Amino acid sequence: MAGAVVALLTSALTTSGCILPLPDFGRRPAAAVSPEAGWRLCPEIAADLLGKAPSGYTFECKTVQVPQNWHKPEDGQTFDIEVIRARATDQRDRIGALMVNPGGPGASGVDLAAYLTLGLPAEITRRFDIVGFDPRGVARSTPVDCYTDADLDATFGSEPDPVTQEEFDEVLALTKKMADGCKAKYGDRLGLFATEQAARDMEAIRLSLGEGKMNYLGYSYGTLLGAVYAQLFPQNIRAMVLDGAVDPLQTSIQSSESQAMGFERAFDNFAAWCAKNKSQCPIDGDARAVVEKLMQEADTNPVGNPDGRKATAGWIFWGVVSSLYTQARWPDLGQALADLQDGKSEAIFALADSYADRNANGEYTNLFDANAAVNCADDGKSPSVEEVRKLQSEWREKYPLFGAPLAVGQLTCSVWPAQRDPYPTGKAEGAPPILVVGTKGDPATPYEQTQKLADMLGVGVVLTWDGEGHTAYPETRCINKHVNDFLINLTVPPPGTVCPPQ
Repeated sequence: MAGAVVALLTSALTTSGCILPLPDFGRRPAAAVSPEAGWRLCPEIAADLLGKAPSGYTFECKTVQVPQNWHKPEDGQTFDIEVIRARATDQRDRIGALMVNPGGPGASGVDLAAYLTLGLPAEITRRFDIVGFDPRGVARSTPVDCYTDADLDATFGSEPDPVTQEEFDEVLALTKKMADGCKAKYGDRLGLFATEQAARDMEAIRLSLGEGKMNYLGYSYGTLLGAVYAQLFPQNIRAMVLDGAVDPLQTSIQSSESQAMGFERAFDNFAAWCAKNKSQCPIDGDARAVVEKLMQEADTNPVGNPDGRKATAGWIFWGVVSSLYTQARWPDLGQALADLQDGKSEAIFALADSYADRNANGEYTNLFDANAAVNCADDGKSPSVEEVRKLQSEWREKYPLFGAPLAVGQLTCSVWPAQRDPYPTGKAEGAPPILVVGTKGDPATPYEQTQKLADMLGVGVVLTWDGEGHTAYPETRCINKHVNDFLINLTVPPPGTVCPPQ
């Protein structure tokens, strides 16, 4: 559901900005919109996220107004899209703006741009402005906010594989209550948070920046957003990198099953590492057996936490999921499981809370509100409740730890009471080569999807990382070299390029 970057995000700092006049794409040229209109200094965003604003950068923000419904822009209703621009003070030989998106859907691109000032190679930040935006419905951009903290706590703490009908009905009732609450608050607007609408927002942002061509770096769901943009505006692309590929041709059922397979594979890789590195993974027993036993014991005797929560099977499950997004968190999971065996739950809650974007006060961002709104608006044919129940049983056998929970997770869109607006799928005819990056050990967007996205676009070129975790750039020297050469010089990696783990 959310990319590796999401685990780093803290609570969003709500900001307000100057409003750029809405471009009238049908009746006046883009040049009528001044690219420097509406910017304001906003170093406080980076300072709030990182402790202090990184030296060597200026941070500017603006609000771009876009039609709520790009299919009917004449109705005059708009959404506010918050945009940030980070520019290195030693910038030289500027190429343009590099727009970034961290995925989710529901994660903040504004936050990602601030983080990437510390993460991207210097050769990129010296040549590009780093531009992030919160997609419609996310964080600072007319956020969807309809889930209560209590209901989210109940969701994450609930039984991930509700076997009995009574348990299943409890999960279904909570899911429906939350969906109905969103419908009551937003009505027909819930269907307007679809990916195609957000991709058209990206074009409005490009014009507001005064950029002749789009440079884009999208992670996870951000690859889907980029792929849709590429189909709609192929001739407006200079360079596009899609890292952690989503296969747009998958149904929601196929997507969930693909993730079940991916997480099983990633957990097996963790378990093998754990068995060979007991100093960093001090659990008593085989990792899979330990997790299964701890989750079973949690059904009757969950370990308490100082904040009053109980480490139910649900919280344990999400702690495991969180740790598989990056190999750097494998030691954290090993220690958290060992602590649970000793009756201590703080570490497993820290992992689960980082995935849930829950702070120490028990407050959530709107990550999962927006996630549901976007995913369900995109899903043209959600499975029925009866189909979910059947898949739960089937996937429990095929994918013992992750299959049933990922089947049950589809209930959200099964009961989502909003209109659907599926995104287009097809060739990006007229686009230049698009770099599609895949990681062999990726749990959330399994490697098998990489070539499928490249093939669908028709201009996709695959770059492979033989590593672990979700997304690859900027992880290793080899990956950095190829992605940097592509972004700066438009140099396409040789066919079949595979970068080693280190």
